[in-house]
Amino acid sequence: MVDFQNLLTQCAKAVASSDKRTANEVLKQIREHSSPFGDGFQRLAHYFANALEARLAGTGMPVYTPLVSNGTSAADILKAYQVYVTACPFMRMSNYFANRTIGRLAHARKAKRIHIIDFGILYGLQWPCLIERLAIRPDGPPKLRITGIELPQPGFRPAERVEKIGRRLQNYCKRLNVPFEYNNIPNETVAIDCPRDTVLKLIKRINPDLFVHGVVNGTYNAPFFVTRFREALFHFYALFDMFDANVPREDHQRLQFEKEIFGRDAMNVIACEGLERVERPESFKQWQVRNLRAGFKQLPIDEELS
Repeated sequence: MVDFQNLLTQCAKAVASSDKRTANEVLKQIREHSSPFGDGFQRLAHYFANALEARLAGTGMPVYTPLVSNGTSAADILKAYQVYVTACPFMRMSNYFANRTIGRLAHARKAKRIHIIDFGILYGLQWPCLIERLAIRPDGPPKLRITGIELPQPGFRPAERVEKIGRRLQNYCKRLNVPFEYNNIPNETVAIDCPRDTVLKLIKRINPDLFVHGVVNGTYNAPFFVTRFREALFHFYALFDMFDANVPREDHQRLQFEKEIFGRDAMNVIACEGLERVERPESFKQWQVRNLRAGFKQLPIDEELS
């Protein structure tokens, strides 16, 4: 029985103190027993070892985007995402809550137009379910306008991904006869160097009828590396363990999601510092304080959704 938690923590301490000899020795032990095809902890150890090695070498991730940019198709990501949603109720409930809340508000006000501004739209996978609900409204669907905001993609066409998202959503709306308009903003002004309070104040100035704030409830944002590493270890272990309990180990979509999403996020948290470290979650209580300070008022949860 290999104690990956102890080995990974030892390695993190050695990396933090620039003890390359010890770090490489421990990394060798981790590599001997970890695998992207093993159990949950073996997979976590594999991706955490990758991140520790990158931090030790000083390579990090100089260009980071939450969108997978290595040639993986949106169709493949969608399949992997579906496996994740099946195994993990958190994302499914978050999307369900947001979509139903938007739909109920639009229905209560008999809205003829809905404008959604999606900060961090990624692949827009949340919105087809809402579009389906709008399509069957007894009084006809309202016009749906979505503004997708995302970090720009590296290369000559930084807006290409979010443009494709818009075309896919437009085609879906066309099939269901939902009037649709899409705008994309691959804008660096909402990127990694934008303070969170500033973004919340911007949203407050927009004065939306409803602000649904969906974020990761995490504590791996400490300025001290070893503390951050320990918290990340607990957080990501829960994710890998959840997959291990609910999805077969040989499942291709599981392997892809773990590599492209979990592994990528862990790399950013562990190997990067400064503006390169994009993954900086906070606890829901910290976000609640920020939201109240920005002038938002928390609404009660609809009894039918609780």
